[in-house]
Amino acid sequence: MNHNLLQKAAYGFSWMRSGTFLVENLTLPLLEYISTGNSKFTDPSFSSQFKVILDGLNTLLRKDSENIANGLYPIEVLRPSRHAFGHVAAYVSIIEDAFGLSKRKRDNKNKEFSREAQSELADSPDYYRRNFHFQTDGYVSDKSARIYDHQVEILFSGAANPMRRLMLLPVRRYFDQLENSKDGEGLHFLEIGAGTGALTRFMKMTFPKLKITLLDLSAPYLKEAGKNLRSFSGLNYIQGDANDLPFKDATFDGVYSCFLFHELPQKVRNSIVKENLRVLRQGGLYAALDSIQLGDAPRFDWALQKFPTDFHEPFFKNYSQHKMEDLFANAGLEKIETDQEFLSKAVTGIKA
Repeated sequence: MNHNLLQKAAYGFSWMRSGTFLVENLTLPLLEYISTGNSKFTDPSFSSQFKVILDGLNTLLRKDSENIANGLYPIEVLRPSRHAFGHVAAYVSIIEDAFGLSKRKRDNKNKEFSREAQSELADSPDYYRRNFHFQTDGYVSDKSARIYDHQVEILFSGAANPMRRLMLLPVRRYFDQLENSKDGEGLHFLEIGAGTGALTRFMKMTFPKLKITLLDLSAPYLKEAGKNLRSFSGLNYIQGDANDLPFKDATFDGVYSCFLFHELPQKVRNSIVKENLRVLRQGGLYAALDSIQLGDAPRFDWALQKFPTDFHEPFFKNYSQHKMEDLFANAGLEKIETDQEFLSKAVTGIKA
């Protein structure tokens, strides 16, 4: 397909997709108003901030479509992970869940769990035992796992997957400088905090011969990842703690994460990087895709300051104030690079 035509087709499809999630995003404040009487539409800054978000979203989608047209990753990454009926079913579940979420947010209750979730949390670290985003059962129930990806896309108006794909750029650069490894052949990566496997899906579409081990604290989320990635080979699933990995030294050619570090206390961030580098071979790639931080894109600083108050993100403020680039440098990583678009950035380094 012609380069310009491919770029326009990808851009148009992405905006239709984002438009769907944007409409769904705007319906949730109505439900919050019904549940609690609160509404963000009464905020006098809402209109100007909304315009800033739309402009950033447009830039992200345009860049993502250009990356596809330039062959950095295949157009198949735009293929929906759910059919239309599955999308509607997930949205209905989110609507049902929104009433409880809104009340939990109003009452600032962040440690409410079902019996199923309490059982899953028994051996988890203290920082993990909470309702992140005030979502029901946090990260430790089958229902939470089923609707999580859809919830995140609503939160970011369809930008979550394009932001995740930022990770493909440094991985592509890394593979391109290796002989006979542009598709990941002969390499083994570890994804920590893999969740439902959304980023792994893009990794396998782009680098089909790459072997990936997915590690997460949540058994329900790993089970959902297995369902989402059942058409791909070369994947292993392990329930475990990124701060205490069950692997020998220098096992992996790459270690990466997605939207994980902002949900960790600072001491845990530091210790996880140290533990992750233990299992990374010399010359291997270490990468983290996460939120931008204060000063990275000043026009979005208001969103970073607002996010932890609108959602239960107790470690986000600290995260926003301590650069990931500094964390990587202090850990001894070299050739540190940053790819940034909209509300996210991918920070990468090479183990010396």
